[in-house]
Amino acid sequence: MPTARESLLDAAFAALEGRPWPRVTMAEVAAAAGVSRQTLYNEFGSKEGLARALVRREADAYLRGVERALTGAPGAVAPRERLAAAAVWTVRSATENPLVRAVLTGCWNDRLPMPMTPVTPVRTAPSGRAASSGPLPAPGELLGQARDRAVRLLASDWPTGAVELPLACEAVARLALSYVVAPAPAADVAHMVRTVLA
Repeated sequence: MPTARESLLDAAFAALEGRPWPRVTMAEVAAAAGVSRQTLYNEFGSKEGLARALVRREADAYLRGVERALTGAPGAVAPRERLAAAAVWTVRSATENPLVRAVLTGCWNDRLPMPMTPVTPVRTAPSGRAASSGPLPAPGELLGQARDRAVRLLASDWPTGAVELPLACEAVARLALSYVVAPAPAADVAHMVRTVLA
């Protein structure tokens, strides 16, 4: 059973699908999650804290998906295939989730909760916990985290004599991002990665 925090984040994400973030109310999110507004404020401190936690959760889910793709793409044991699967995941994730797309590209619109700038202090919820679960990565940082995970998870399997692994992971991450910015079918992404790494 999901925790109150997860239920609130799920409710906030669902509300965001129906209307722009500025029109989403804390009362609406609390009611959809089946908790009181006080519980919502205790958990996140403010609407900004809720937004920050929601964006952080979606960025973390994206990175977990990258790891899944790199550790066991079905039927794709070769490291190049796993790297291609991570690129496809990046494009699909950004296509399906506007928050992931915004964090990866830095392109926010008025429908999305805007990330707080580094100069804005993180408010503490009445419970004493920080309103979010960590700083939000800048676009380059999130892509860098995905690249670093690829290097770490593929290091023991990367073929000798092939293009240097960190360079390959960087190229694939940037290639995937280009497909996020200028969309194309996922099969094209995988084919392009295989071609670049051949």
